[in-house]
Amino acid sequence: TNEEIHFFCTEKYNVSFTIFDTIDVNGSSADSFYDFLKNEQPGVLGTKNIKWNFAKFLVNKDGKVIKRYSPTTKPEDIESDIENLLS
Repeated sequence: TNEEIHFFCTEKYNVSFTIFDTIDVNGSSADSFYDFLKNEQPGVLGTKNIKWNFAKFLVNKDGKVIKRYSPTTKPEDIESDIENLLS
């Protein structure tokens, strides 16, 4: 449940930021925001489904989806892409 996730994150990782409720990102009940992201930046070979919850999307200040990253991409590996958007 959302409550169990919140408890786990605060107890194990001592997070203090807001944790959003879980939502569907694939299938017919997928949240419209994730449908938008997946349509703008499909995955490898045009796949749309998000395979794991650490998939990342880079969105510019105008709401354009610039790039999609695999779940295994480390945040520090996208630093230069973020810096390029900010310059």
